[in-house]
Amino acid sequence: MSAYGGDDEAEEHLVHSANTDSTQHSYLNSPVVDDDSVSVHQAQPRRPAHQLSLRRAAERNEARAAGLHTEPLYEYEYEDHNQNDYATNAYGYDEGLNDYGYNDNYRDQGSFTSLSKPYGRREYADDTDEQYRIMEKLDDSHRDREYVSRPSRGPSMYQRMRLMDEGDDEGDTPLQRASSLLRRQLSKRRSGAPDGAMRRSLLGNGGSSESYGEGNIPLQELNGGGDRHMASVPGDTGGSEPELAAQAAPAFGADGSSSFRTVHIGNRESNAQYKYKHNKVSTAKYNFLTFLPKFLFEQFSKYANVFFLFTGCIQQISGVSPTSRWTTIVPLAVVLAATAAKELAEDIKRHKSDSEMNKSTARVLVGSVFEQRAWRDVVVGDIVRVENREAIPADLVLLSSSEPEGMCYIETSNLDGETNLKVKQGLPETAGMLTPADLATLQGHLKTELPNDSLYTFEGTMVSEGGKIGYREMALDPTQVLLRGAILRNTDWIYAVAVFTGHETKLMRNASAAPIKRTSVEKTTNRQIIFLFAILLLLAVLSALGSQILTSRNRDQLSYLMLPEGEGAKTFVKNILTFIILYNNLIPISLIVTMEVVKFQQAQLINADMDMYDETSDTAALARTSSLVEELGQVEYIFSDKTGTLTCNIMEFRQCSIDGAMYSDVVEASKRARVVDGAVVGQYDFTQLREHMRGSERAAQLCEFFQLLATCHTVIPEQRGSELQDIEYQAASPDEGALVKGATLVDYIFHTRRPRSITVSVMGVDKEFEVLNINEFNSTRKRMSAVLRCPDGTIKLYCKGADTVIIERLDETRGASVQVTLRHLEEYATEGLRTLCLAMRDISEEEYRTWSAMHAKASTTLTNRQQELDRVAELIERDLVLLGATAIEDKLQDGVPQTIYTLAQAGIKIWVLTGDRQETAINIGYSCKLIQEDFSLIICNESTHWETKEFLQKKLDAIREGRGSNIDLESLALIIDGRSLDFALEKDVEVLFLELATLCRAVICCRVSPLQKALVVKLVKRRRKAILLAIGDGANDVSMIQAAHVGVGISGQEGLQAARSADFAIAQFRYLRKLLLVHGAWSYHRLSKMILFSFYKNITLYITQFWFAIFNVFSGQTVYESWSITFYTVFFTVMPPFAIGVFDQFLNARSLDRYPEMYKMGQKGVFFNVRSFWGWAVNAFYHSLILFFLGTALLFDDAESDGMVGGQWVYGVIIYTAVLTTVLLKAALITNMWTKWTVLAIPGSLILWFAFLPIYSIVAPKFRTSTEYEGILGHIYANPRFWLISALLPVLCMVRDYGYKFLKRMYFTKPYHIVQEIQKFNIPDYRPRMERFKKAVHKARLLQRLRRTRG
Repeated sequence: MSAYGGDDEAEEHLVHSANTDSTQHSYLNSPVVDDDSVSVHQAQPRRPAHQLSLRRAAERNEARAAGLHTEPLYEYEYEDHNQNDYATNAYGYDEGLNDYGYNDNYRDQGSFTSLSKPYGRREYADDTDEQYRIMEKLDDSHRDREYVSRPSRGPSMYQRMRLMDEGDDEGDTPLQRASSLLRRQLSKRRSGAPDGAMRRSLLGNGGSSESYGEGNIPLQELNGGGDRHMASVPGDTGGSEPELAAQAAPAFGADGSSSFRTVHIGNRESNAQYKYKHNKVSTAKYNFLTFLPKFLFEQFSKYANVFFLFTGCIQQISGVSPTSRWTTIVPLAVVLAATAAKELAEDIKRHKSDSEMNKSTARVLVGSVFEQRAWRDVVVGDIVRVENREAIPADLVLLSSSEPEGMCYIETSNLDGETNLKVKQGLPETAGMLTPADLATLQGHLKTELPNDSLYTFEGTMVSEGGKIGYREMALDPTQVLLRGAILRNTDWIYAVAVFTGHETKLMRNASAAPIKRTSVEKTTNRQIIFLFAILLLLAVLSALGSQILTSRNRDQLSYLMLPEGEGAKTFVKNILTFIILYNNLIPISLIVTMEVVKFQQAQLINADMDMYDETSDTAALARTSSLVEELGQVEYIFSDKTGTLTCNIMEFRQCSIDGAMYSDVVEASKRARVVDGAVVGQYDFTQLREHMRGSERAAQLCEFFQLLATCHTVIPEQRGSELQDIEYQAASPDEGALVKGATLVDYIFHTRRPRSITVSVMGVDKEFEVLNINEFNSTRKRMSAVLRCPDGTIKLYCKGADTVIIERLDETRGASVQVTLRHLEEYATEGLRTLCLAMRDISEEEYRTWSAMHAKASTTLTNRQQELDRVAELIERDLVLLGATAIEDKLQDGVPQTIYTLAQAGIKIWVLTGDRQETAINIGYSCKLIQEDFSLIICNESTHWETKEFLQKKLDAIREGRGSNIDLESLALIIDGRSLDFALEKDVEVLFLELATLCRAVICCRVSPLQKALVVKLVKRRRKAILLAIGDGANDVSMIQAAHVGVGISGQEGLQAARSADFAIAQFRYLRKLLLVHGAWSYHRLSKMILFSFYKNITLYITQFWFAIFNVFSGQTVYESWSITFYTVFFTVMPPFAIGVFDQFLNARSLDRYPEMYKMGQKGVFFNVRSFWGWAVNAFYHSLILFFLGTALLFDDAESDGMVGGQWVYGVIIYTAVLTTVLLKAALITNMWTKWTVLAIPGSLILWFAFLPIYSIVAPKFRTSTEYEGILGHIYANPRFWLISALLPVLCMVRDYGYKFLKRMYFTKPYHIVQEIQKFNIPDYRPRMERFKKAVHKARLLQRLRRTRG
């Protein structure tokens, strides 16, 4: 059993066992957590600093009392500190210092005080039950949500914990017994975790007699802690098979764990037993077997289609349908067939693309010869050859290449959109395998992680089982991995082994479908369809009830119908079905198709808009989905990234601070350096900088600074010309490229990168630096460092990163210029520049050997390798010497201030979510007009959960009260940092945070992670009934973009991943203005009017069927011919909705842009809501009343001059024509803009009916399709009542509508009515005077605010 009571066979430990007694330490943090879902190597919940200090101080007391010593991880000389009476400990830190470098002063044996930043003094006295008192504190440290982000100042709390057996010895101190008890309890909490076997506790086995030095810390514990096997490090020589048999065993997974996979190199037969997936991929939505069920399920998830299918089915029942049995099922089939054809066409394209890819050829090693095989035939374990500019066929582990030391270059634009080249390198042991014959001798297997979707991580080992390499185990990391979809560049060929194929590759694991998004208009429409169906059922039941009552009362007079006796209930149900069929088109069958076509056309208008075309990047606006166009007109919140979205993400090296002096590329005359009172103030330019480097007191510091810029990076140089300066740098981020370019300004030119070295031209002299290790940047570390061997043989650590993480890792005894540099950083931030701090330290050979061994061991782990490497990096990134700081300019994109100001006028609240530091974010907020000078800033920088909650509550109360506060209630902006936001998003605080944030006009969240961005969006989405839009340009914005109702991606410098994941893609932030204010407003207005008109026209026609049922004793007889009913929806009234939905404009583009306040109508849902829907429905009922009853009255005596009567079908055609004319007049009345297509759609539809009627009445009876219209033509066109009713009744219907429109415009005027008149009569804009007035008010408010602040 482990120290936590866990099973050693299920737990793997990294152990540092310096002694055989209970005073052993682990060399890294303990994984003890109380949350089974949290990885043991992830950042743990926050622990108050005073609890850490209490814990460690107690341990120090006990260690001194027992006279115990620990073996050091780093060997340092001991120094006496007489003033504190403490000596430097084995870790190189003062024993008198706590985690933060503050002294722990012990008052007496029973109590002590910890001065720990930022909590100040805290005293604690003994309790009677000391064991449980200490245990309670330890347990709280695991539960507390506060997080202390601290530098590596010696062992952590868990590093100092005594490792004990399960039993409590009688001689144990209370602290030791508390630790043991706590471990057992926490182990029980974790015992049910399914991934417990994956967690390395990093704690030694306290009872073991085996001792390890620094150089042989075991990475694994196999077979219950029995034999321990070391992973070899580069430079080890292979031994004989008996001696190295243990090393040949896999590092992990030897217990049969399913958390890893084994890949036998070049051995298909051995790999066949694992049944790995083939390399054939399919991105298609359907296949031959799944098309029908998937398609039908998707279509009949829509309520309207289900209803029409039900209606079509009951029409097939004999004696039930009053119309032809095909009038519903045929149109439904046509609609489904059209949709199916569209789906098939799109899916066939996917199948063809997949087929072409699967048939691509690859070269696979068979024996000692490479053979051509299709990609689909590549299997896991195959050794493949890829040549220059070819795509990678599967996820491969690089063995060797045509370049020195197994290097190669790849382009990953298909994976992440980044076009810069990335360097990969094979293992040194395999880099010499340059021929097929060499590869044929390769024996062994790979032990790798399971397939996952992480593009930037990989953990595995290669185990050689003889051959040229011998018996050894080698660590694999992302440097050796080539992902499917990448393209080989600048390399003639590579040899690699396939580890993941087909749908198990990282590319395919990332190819998840975009989340399904449904618009608010669609949701409202679906709900109203349900209500309409309820009305339809009500009408059907009432009609069936009326039929039953009238039939029972008049049965004696209806003997000729031969009605059956005793079947009242059966007849009642049958009548309900009959009337459902009769009234079924209250719900328009063509609505879904019409909506899809209209949305598609609206999306094409966005794509074709030349105002949103960017000539610089040759990029047009792109609507990647047409289903969300109307949402663009209802957005209330915009969540925006800053870098690359508001700014250009094209970095330029502008300024730097070195040894307390400021240098700038351009210096204003008023800011030039000068001597004032014996001190230099102001800035030097870069010309003076070069002079200072050649001879001044700070020359050494300057050279070290630019040497760091030229060497501490992962940039790849590409020579573009013959001159040394003609180099293009391929950098992972624009910041890094800008820093390397900045070094070239002073003749520190980086021009060559080799696998283990880089060459820099230093003022014309080439110097080669050996790259020993790179500790890479990530969002958690917020820094990167490089360990280099300089040309003079010394080893140096260069580190660059955010000021917050660099400053706390400095050697406090050598920080003379720190305060000056911090002031410079603040000055740079006020100018909106991006800042980094640079630091270094010299490392001795002995210290590097010790650390390198630990780094090599951490790099061989398979689980949580990145966290292990981060923790090892912490051990060496300390006691740094500050060199200075850099300032990089990231310019605002064109038109950003105007766009933000205009969107704010439109009632849109903009939240900026950025990873930049707070000062930079605030100053960018001012420069882009997100924050105005007279705004009151609410800045939340709290460090605990309760402080954050108290702050938010206090500010919210002040706003509610509106008095006794300096807060201007009309202009508020909330600024919150990432740590405070972490607390603000917790359940008991999120409501306070959201309420305060929504009261503010602008919100800036700085230092936030991609996950926090998505959580903020989801919080607002969950708690507010508003449409949210997220816009970003990088892969870190994808989660935020997909979480919002509408996602907009910018095709920027960070690649295309955001644009590919978004619903809409644009090239510049400024295009968002037209996308929302013009296209969004148009789409919302057009679609709203189109939907309302579609329901109106159907209700108007089909309610006349209900009125007719009253006159035919609810017999179920239809007043219209069956196919005429169908053609009404499919032909005669289908074009007006299209014309309205695609071409209508209630305001032109210029007016919408000039008056952004018009956009608020979409936010309020003015054009489409429940009230407007039922208003149109009631209007349709009203029109049907006039059309039917007045028409019937005029046709009551329908005798003609020859004594003949027209009959039912003549009567039906006349009413039908009046209805059609009415709905077309209604379409004309609501149309704001007439185009040639509108003329073709509205008057053209009426002409189509008059042309269709005579043709159909002649042709249909001959083909026996319909006999109802046979011989009626003369009784219609020759009948004056037909023309009277067709002209009079529609006009009577429109009198009320026209009067209502006049009344609303004249006496209940909406803002857009006024703008329409300004637009129509070209009235001069009055706003220049208003702008001057606003500026005067703005200035007055600013003065008032300043005076109020000064008291």
